[in-house]
Amino acid sequence: MKNLNIAVIGASGGLGSAFVRVLADEPSNVVYALSRSGQVKTASNIQAIRIDYAEESSIVDAVAQIPVRPSLDWVIVATGILHDENMMPEKALGNLSQESLAHNFLVNAIGPALVAKHFIPLLRRDRPAVFAAMSARVGSIGDNRLGGWYSYRASKAALNMLIKTASLEVSRRQKQTVVVGLHPGTVATALSEPFQARVPEGKLFSADYSAGRLTAVIERLRPEDSGKILAWDGSEIPW
Repeated sequence: MKNLNIAVIGASGGLGSAFVRVLADEPSNVVYALSRSGQVKTASNIQAIRIDYAEESSIVDAVAQIPVRPSLDWVIVATGILHDENMMPEKALGNLSQESLAHNFLVNAIGPALVAKHFIPLLRRDRPAVFAAMSARVGSIGDNRLGGWYSYRASKAALNMLIKTASLEVSRRQKQTVVVGLHPGTVATALSEPFQARVPEGKLFSADYSAGRLTAVIERLRPEDSGKILAWDGSEIPW
């Protein structure tokens, strides 16, 4: 994992900042750390860039700050939402609201799709390249045995379909590019904080551990993996 140009979107979040740390630890890598604040812990090989994935014009402006193109080896979208001060995962249909559905889809599906639209063309074509977005096991339709969490599940399922569809298009013109969704496991960040007490022992990961395991998964990707949803341990998650 040397001499790579990598863009991390969501670089100020728990998992995104861990990706920046892990990837920038190799001094030959150049890491573009993109976040809504545009402020992250910097080092000589980290460039902080502001981006608001809810505004396509902001994504376009961020792309303009990547100096050479196509030059990126990896694009990692580490954004996501499960709850906030106004919204918690729904336990039943009666808890659904238009606002929570729209907000989940904006952050978990629409934002990553627009990032893919503008960042995948920056991926280099002379060697393998990767676009990876953080999905979730609960976004799997085939693996849904408990129900609940309507907005989050549906928005991550939508992201999975966007990833699959983009992978088919990209394969026709960027044959060495891999487009995947990644499940980081349950990570000890603000996203999972209200639910950590229910996590089995040994299954709550630190952000650095999860980012490290996912980095290892990305390193092993091949073109035939494009369109898949893969967990932190490399296993494939069903649709």
